[in-house]
Amino acid sequence: MFTLSDLRRYDGEDGQMYVAYRGKVYDVSSCPHWRSGIHENLHFPGQDLTSEFPDAPHGEEVFSFPCLQLIGYLADQ
Repeated sequence: MFTLSDLRRYDGEDGQMYVAYRGKVYDVSSCPHWRSGIHENLHFPGQDLTSEFPDAPHGEEVFSFPCLQLIGYLADQ
């Protein structure tokens, strides 16, 4: 379980990047689109991206990509 405060610690500064979506926490550290520490110059690791997802040019299928690993859940949900 992660709180939003816990999630913010995984902002890529130490190489680990986590994001949350719909109450689930994913490790995106190995994903090519996150290697620069920011996704498409818009989204930062260490955050809940649920509210930003409707504007994404892709669907929820991205969460089935092998580079994303489900690692936990948001306790705040």
